[in-house]
Amino acid sequence: MAAAELERLRMAGAGMAIAVLTSGGDAQGMNAAVRAVTRMGIYVGAKVFLIYEGYEGLVEGGDNIKQANWLSVSNIIQLGGTVIGSARCKAFTTRAGRLRAARNLVEHGITNLCVIGGDGSLTGADIFRSEWGELLEELVQDGQISKELAQENSRLNIVGLVGSIDNDFCGTDMTIGTDSALHRIMEVIDAITTTAQSHQRTFVLEVMGRHCGYLALVSGLASGADWLFIPESPPEDGWEDLMCERLGETRSRGSRLNIIIIAEGAIDRSGKPISSNYVKDLVVQRLGFDTRVTVLGHVQRGGTPSAFDRVLTKDVQKAMDEKRFEEAIQLRGRSFENNWNIYKLLAHQKPAQEKSPFSLAILNVGAPAAGMNAAVRSAVRISICQGHTIYAVSDGFEGLAKGQIREVGWHDVAGWLGRGGSMLGTKRTLPKTCMEKIVENVRKFNIQGLLVIGGFEAYEGVLQLVEARGQYEELCIIMCVIPATISNNVPGTDFSLGSDTAVNAAMESCDRIKQSASGTKRRVFIVETMGGYCGYLSTVTGIAVGADAAYVYEDPFTIHDLKANVEHLTDKMKTDIQRGLVLRNEKCHEHYTTEFLYNLYSSEGKGIFDCRINVLGHLQQGGAPTPFDRNYGTKLGVKAVLWMSEKLEEVYCKGRVFANSDDSACVIGLRKKVVAFSPVTELKKVTDFEHRLPQEQWWLNLRLMLKMLANYQISLTEYISGKMEHVTRRTLSIEKGF
Repeated sequence: MAAAELERLRMAGAGMAIAVLTSGGDAQGMNAAVRAVTRMGIYVGAKVFLIYEGYEGLVEGGDNIKQANWLSVSNIIQLGGTVIGSARCKAFTTRAGRLRAARNLVEHGITNLCVIGGDGSLTGADIFRSEWGELLEELVQDGQISKELAQENSRLNIVGLVGSIDNDFCGTDMTIGTDSALHRIMEVIDAITTTAQSHQRTFVLEVMGRHCGYLALVSGLASGADWLFIPESPPEDGWEDLMCERLGETRSRGSRLNIIIIAEGAIDRSGKPISSNYVKDLVVQRLGFDTRVTVLGHVQRGGTPSAFDRVLTKDVQKAMDEKRFEEAIQLRGRSFENNWNIYKLLAHQKPAQEKSPFSLAILNVGAPAAGMNAAVRSAVRISICQGHTIYAVSDGFEGLAKGQIREVGWHDVAGWLGRGGSMLGTKRTLPKTCMEKIVENVRKFNIQGLLVIGGFEAYEGVLQLVEARGQYEELCIIMCVIPATISNNVPGTDFSLGSDTAVNAAMESCDRIKQSASGTKRRVFIVETMGGYCGYLSTVTGIAVGADAAYVYEDPFTIHDLKANVEHLTDKMKTDIQRGLVLRNEKCHEHYTTEFLYNLYSSEGKGIFDCRINVLGHLQQGGAPTPFDRNYGTKLGVKAVLWMSEKLEEVYCKGRVFANSDDSACVIGLRKKVVAFSPVTELKKVTDFEHRLPQEQWWLNLRLMLKMLANYQISLTEYISGKMEHVTRRTLSIEKGF
């Protein structure tokens, strides 16, 4: 890049001073935010200060405010909590305390403050900003600062990053720490599920959420809990009888466990608290079930942050206080309301109002991906609610050709939510190899809707079926693809089912790999990830673990680039840095293989660092799905079947279904935070079939951030800055994907 352009970027923050602090309750991911703010500030030429112990450190000043360098935030991205500390500060709630804080900032020339915290922390920051001018005037009058100094620091800019495990802040879809808290909860639920099934127990699980039921709701949805208590929607009077009746029903059908999730702020319709011990005693006394209580408490705050990592509005609290509970749910936003409605829909079987004339078949295609089973479960149950006949097909299109088709019921998919892999069985076979037999079984079972859950083969397979409609009228049916692949390479969606689990698995592996070198000599790890030609997994994992480089097919590189990378890492290793991490997507380059990179880095780094190779392989496919993939799969399954039902009604005439329009076969996906249906025939135009990729991929914009945080020199013209968006009641009502 041109020297003048680089200088322009490097000087973008020249003369600025930025301070970052963490405040309130700690949340996983805060350290990653501290690292990113610090390094980006230094990258653009600003002075960056770390304020230790939150607002207390801001008020006390002195050694609590220290200038940071690039190495100050090394090796913290994977740590839970906050390395710069967080403390409740009564002094900052007073004007005198804020006056001292203002003086400390002015003395360091700091006029830009980044606050990472929750409701109280960001409210305090807003008060501080609004008083800034008055505080400086008072400091001048008291002779603590000069008039010139006050003028130089007359404007205070504040940016708030919401760190809260409750996800209770308006204006953001996900707060820092929420995803990690859900990971902790699901780990506990998965663990107790095993012992509960062994001993036929009921578990009452209490999660944090004094005023907001988000954690309880999403974990209830992700675990398929039998009963759920959240403060926004207290149970109807007489809930004790109904709950015990339902728990008894599930046991009589052969279930060996019951899970009840309760938010700590759960109340009844009169506002009286509902405790976990009250629920336990109720189950024991009325049903005689062996029942245990698990209170998670601060376990939800702990642990390492997940890879993914709204303010409790006064309107919500007022609605709850006035017992307007339906409105309280709506005020939480469409996503919260959607979660609540889907949970109620899928938790207990309700008889369909009437039997529909439609038959749907569900199959998995391609490699297994976490979340497939969650999608199958929700699709089966919502189909039953709609009155459809629902068939499960084993082993993908091959099973459809061989007649491996069976009707399934509500309880056949019980316990599938948290299971990894594919319970139906899946194969990569495409329809063109067995088209006539597929058509024969579609006719035999009178299948009028086909839901295909899988990766690129699922998309390509449905496209082949659509293109064969001219030859086979039986294929003029409604078809939908739910993208499910760790590679995240299916056109029509920003996120595929399973990719979040894969990124977390790769991230955890990289954390362990880096930790293995702790205390040894300087070492660089070359880590190979899966993904085919798609570099999503390498790129996002690279950002999550703070990698020095991530080589992908979509971002071409030459031997000169490799040479520059090796030199960059060599210079880095001459400092206090002990470890380096380089990721390589498995098909990023035909000749620059993982072995080649190992030999190159080993040779060029000789005497400075040594190298090791790690191939993550199928480790990225296995394991239980993350909370995101469980809930994402659940939602996609519901939305896909509802869309198919609507389409079937449109094309049903004189006792038969005939659908041959482009929009009768679609991929359902999350596109810019909104669930959308894209015809496979339209997606064909924007697909690179040779490399099994969409022609445009949104995540490529993230690669610049990866390079900047690794201290590479990049072109400012390539950088895409964020946009300001005002939060209104309308924007909060727009339904989001997760």
